[in-house]
Amino acid sequence: MRLVAYQSDRGPRVAGVRDGAYVDLNRADPQVPSGIKELLARGPAGLAGARAALEAGEATAPGDLKLLPPIPRPEKVICVGVNYADHARESGMEPPAEPVIFSKFPSAVIADGDPIVLPRLSDTVDYEAELVVVIGLGGRHIPKDKAREHVAGYCCGNDVSARDWQLHKPAGQWLLGKTFDTFAPFGPALVTADEIGDPGNLGIRLRLNGRTMQDSNTDQLIFSVEELIAYVSGVCTLAPGDLIFTGTPPGVGMARKPPVLLKPGDTVEVEIDRLGVLRNPVVAQEA
Repeated sequence: MRLVAYQSDRGPRVAGVRDGAYVDLNRADPQVPSGIKELLARGPAGLAGARAALEAGEATAPGDLKLLPPIPRPEKVICVGVNYADHARESGMEPPAEPVIFSKFPSAVIADGDPIVLPRLSDTVDYEAELVVVIGLGGRHIPKDKAREHVAGYCCGNDVSARDWQLHKPAGQWLLGKTFDTFAPFGPALVTADEIGDPGNLGIRLRLNGRTMQDSNTDQLIFSVEELIAYVSGVCTLAPGDLIFTGTPPGVGMARKPPVLLKPGDTVEVEIDRLGVLRNPVVAQEA
């Protein structure tokens, strides 16, 4: 099942995708929550109700709705650095012994089709294609062998990064370099975990203006989805709708000779097998 969030006059609502059209699940069945985080919190039973509503509800043409990020206001946006073996080789780094974790503010989140805004404060903005995990059932100290039970689904994501801030500010400003407004595009839809199966065997690609820049597979992940959930949940309680950006494969712009950095007028596409294509234009910040 594919779930999207859209803007209504009453705020964000959740819809399911059926034959390319959208079904408001709460309108089809008032027992289904109108908010996506509330729906995810109900676990498998909530998703089963959503499927039934999707099959029975009245569809709306795509152009009639303003789509939002699949989770419009995530509580946490957790990110993982250096988590592809082939990217570690590209960067000349040893694979880390433990996951490298940082975060983005929720204000960085944007939807498919929304513009990535290049900030005035940076001139070295890079792209990073990533598999995004969406937490369904929350929890603390989640065992690795139970981790997939806490996954609602997956999305395409782009960990947009201001490399000058991330790498060259005093002590390295990883958080600030990663969390300028619009630096966390993800979507276009949340694809539920039952449709994906093993998240460790998905082709992942990024195209810049139609040119393939990254092309790998999640089988290159150093730390699996299950390991990441177990590791992070040992520190903080994961909540429904939390996002985990799981790392990027090789081919990032800063590693190229010469470097390839984002500029106004670019279009960035992230494609992951069975998840779809996340597409965002690039614009300059207004003066």
